[in-house]
Amino acid sequence: MISDDIAAFAAALPRDRAVAGLDLGEKTIGVAVSDRRLSVATPLETIRRKKFTLDAEALLAICAKREIAGLVLGLPMNMDGSEGPRCQSTRAFARNLERLTAMPIAFWDERLSTVAAERALLEADTSRKRRSEVIDHVAAGFILQGALDRIGHLRRQA
Repeated sequence: MISDDIAAFAAALPRDRAVAGLDLGEKTIGVAVSDRRLSVATPLETIRRKKFTLDAEALLAICAKREIAGLVLGLPMNMDGSEGPRCQSTRAFARNLERLTAMPIAFWDERLSTVAAERALLEADTSRKRRSEVIDHVAAGFILQGALDRIGHLRRQA
């Protein structure tokens, strides 16, 4: 199941299982994971992209090891809210991944997530070299935390 609706995604998740957030770049995939209560996102690692089958294998290995129940992919919308080529690429990645796993997949608007991650790393006085090593999975953490906050809000209202 692939959804643009975070409420439908949340409804498809089993209880007490973590989810992962992904920041899909051309060269890397930033990965963040949640706790089992879906309240806190933690940046985990960055996968260097090679080709889809190898990327998916690495990603699904992380998911199996951490008992991940669903994936939130950052959708790189344009600032005016329209979708460009990067969104199409992210949606294609999700469609290809859906063939390999039964996990629900959701999209989350990632506008400015990398900017927020960069700002947080600068405020933490992180060196330029270290920032380049961690920026993608820190951005994935911002993407995932946004989705988790929305899921938490929806669950409190139910």
